[in-house]
Amino acid sequence: MATLFTRIANGEIPSWKVAESEDFYAFLDISPLAKGHTLVIPKRVEDDYIFHLDEQTYAGLWAFARKVALALKAAVPCQRVGVAVLGMEVPHTHIHLVPLQTEGDMDFRKERPAVTPEEQKAIAESILKEYEKL
Repeated sequence: MATLFTRIANGEIPSWKVAESEDFYAFLDISPLAKGHTLVIPKRVEDDYIFHLDEQTYAGLWAFARKVALALKAAVPCQRVGVAVLGMEVPHTHIHLVPLQTEGDMDFRKERPAVTPEEQKAIAESILKEYEKL
C-alpha cells in the first residue's frame, strides 16, 4: 500500500502544492511550525530513511529542496529557511523546510500556529509563483 505522501504526490489526497518535478514533490505541511513550512519528498521512493536513497535520488532531492527553499524565502518573509530531516512521523523520506526568524522557530515540540486553508492556499500559490521564476 502506498504511503500517505505517495498518495499526496499522486493527487489522491489534496495538498497545497508549492513545487513539482518529474521525480519530486513539495507541499505545505498541514500542521506547520511556521507559515510556509514545506515538505519535500521523492515521488517514487517510499523508504523512510533518507540515507537509504540511491545517490542519484539523494542528490536530486537536495537539489530540488534547494530550489524550493529559494522560492520559499522569496515568498515568505523570514531570516532563513531551516532544514530538518527527521523521518519519524511518516514512513516516507521527507525534508522539512521551515521559514525562520529565530532558531527557536525550528522546535518541533512548540505549539503550532493556526493557519487557515485560505492562508495555506495563498502561501502555496506565492511559493509556486517564485519557484516557477527560478
